[in-house]
Amino acid sequence: MDATDLLLHPVRLRIVHALSGGRTHSASELCDHLADVPRTSIYRHLGLLVEGEMLEVAGERKVRGAIERSYRLRADRPTIAPEAGATMTPDEHRRGFATAMAVLIAEFNAYLDQTDADPYADSVSYRQATLWLTPDELATMLAGLRDVVTPFAANTPGEDRRPYRISPILFPGESP
Repeated sequence: MDATDLLLHPVRLRIVHALSGGRTHSASELCDHLADVPRTSIYRHLGLLVEGEMLEVAGERKVRGAIERSYRLRADRPTIAPEAGATMTPDEHRRGFATAMAVLIAEFNAYLDQTDADPYADSVSYRQATLWLTPDELATMLAGLRDVVTPFAANTPGEDRRPYRISPILFPGESP
């Protein structure tokens, strides 16, 4: 299974998100984190992600006579090439978008279900805007967004840091 097929599944993408930033989790911890997903599904998708070389076993320990493995993202994991979108069919783009939205909704619901969730204090935002752009203006805007986000993408978990999801969605509207 290639990186695109591995990641275009809501449960696998949520597992990858849970392990981002250098974090390690056992299957049991992932089951707790993704409480809305059946345990058997978590184990099956972990196996697929390990088999697809997206994850590796970070450690093992005995728990009540069984071996419990913890997992992390591989540093050399496969990635989806930026140009992969050029070869995708419209239906594959629909599937990718639906997966991204399903993951976003599930993770937003998990955030709201936390007892200390405070969307206003946490600067939660889900605005939409229409921008009228020439191809050059679009390229300039995208380069500017990359310049803003890239320095923060390398951050790892820290004492005062918490993970924030950023999900830029960009597509042209209907022409008038």
